[in-house]
Amino acid sequence: MFDNLSDRLGNVFDKLKGRGSLSENDVREAMREVRIALLEADVALPVVRRFIDAVTEKAIGSEVLKSVTPGQQVVKIVNDELVEMLGGDGDDAESRELNFSAKPPVVIMMVGLQGSGKTTTTAKLGKLLKEKHGKKAMMASLDVNRPAAQEQLKVLGEQVSVATLPIIAGQQPVDIARRAMESAKLQAADVLLLDTAGRLHVDEALMAEMKAIASVSAPTEVLLVVDSLTGQDAVNVAQSFTGEVPLTGVVLTRMDGDARGGAALSMRYVTGKPIKFAGTGEKLDAIEAFDPKRVAGRILGMGDVVSLVEKAAATIKEEEAEALARKMAKGQFDLDDLRMQLKQMQSMGGLGALAGMMPGMKKAKAAMQQSGMDDRVLLRMDAIIGSMTPKERKRPELMNAKRKKRVAAGSGTDVQTVNKVLKMHQEMGRAMKQIKKMGGLKGLGALFGKGGLGAAMPGLGGPGGPGPMGGLPGLGSGGGKGPSVDPDTLPADLRDLLNKK
Repeated sequence: MFDNLSDRLGNVFDKLKGRGSLSENDVREAMREVRIALLEADVALPVVRRFIDAVTEKAIGSEVLKSVTPGQQVVKIVNDELVEMLGGDGDDAESRELNFSAKPPVVIMMVGLQGSGKTTTTAKLGKLLKEKHGKKAMMASLDVNRPAAQEQLKVLGEQVSVATLPIIAGQQPVDIARRAMESAKLQAADVLLLDTAGRLHVDEALMAEMKAIASVSAPTEVLLVVDSLTGQDAVNVAQSFTGEVPLTGVVLTRMDGDARGGAALSMRYVTGKPIKFAGTGEKLDAIEAFDPKRVAGRILGMGDVVSLVEKAAATIKEEEAEALARKMAKGQFDLDDLRMQLKQMQSMGGLGALAGMMPGMKKAKAAMQQSGMDDRVLLRMDAIIGSMTPKERKRPELMNAKRKKRVAAGSGTDVQTVNKVLKMHQEMGRAMKQIKKMGGLKGLGALFGKGGLGAAMPGLGGPGGPGPMGGLPGLGSGGGKGPSVDPDTLPADLRDLLNKK
């Protein structure tokens, strides 16, 4: 999401930051390019006008144009306005959280267009409420129009271990809502999630049905589920639903797609309601709380280290991380450890997802794509290591020509690729020894927390040091060198922590 917009904005700001001084004309010319980039990203015209006017007014002020780094000042203003557009200052953190203060069961009603992802999002929320908030949730499908919609929610409920209302054939949505309320009370559920039927925003009958359900269930939260791929039409969708039911928030689905992203940037302004959640994939745990500052950082190529660390904390087993940390402190690192790191990278979303969250990694991510490097690289590497004997994984120095041929045949690769994996392991081993000389994991631990990302992905640096993603040499289809990142391009506070003795 936002890749094209991010690239366009990055080019504009590179020009600004490359100049020692800026004139008012320079700023206005840059804002014209920003306006075109936003419109091409399908951001609603009123939102673009408001954004450009606000940025221009602040950017042509004397304190900006006469500052030592005017280009960077303009980027900061754009960042602040992006955060504002997405709801950063207008909404406090509490308004983006679900309201559980009502008498149980708290009713959360999901509304939206057909195909927007309501049923899957309902199951994702049920799982999130159970696991993160410790709530006893119950789900009910009120969709009697789409074939097998109720059965779909039942299956998803079984997958996430959240109770669903038993299906009674022929019952109408308002009656289902009443039965769901009674059942949730009897089962002492904390939260009741109502998955309503998808509707066209021009369908008056279905809109009336939705209002009737709302009057019967008295929902505490009414969440509008919007597909991020919708584009300009998302504005019409939001306006029509806002006029019919008292929305309390928005959920954006398919935020991991390659769409232009205009719906995400327009939604807060159009509805006046906070964006509460973002769906980031097909898996049932691929949903996260929406944070305007983090999203703005991703759009401007500043990365999202906080989300990266949270993702690491959620996927990395603490015992494994601590065991590896102890080995790292001794400068030890074998192929079993490398294999564990590769699996953790896959569970965190793969190379592309990680690169997109690291500061200054936009160009590195593009280089990965150009060289043919993708998540299949991780699978090939895992297959190579899996084709070795336990003894070979513990002692890679045993890998002679004969053993390499056997491993290449067993993994469906070639000896050259086996050699690259072994070389990567050697480089990561050297990185471990460097970390030991630097005093262990204190610097990395301070940055990523106990047993966190520093322990989880120790070798993502080439021989020149622990620069992210530099340690995957030539494992793309092109066989060229993997992209590396100059540590000097990282933010100063990040650099200081990594270099701390």
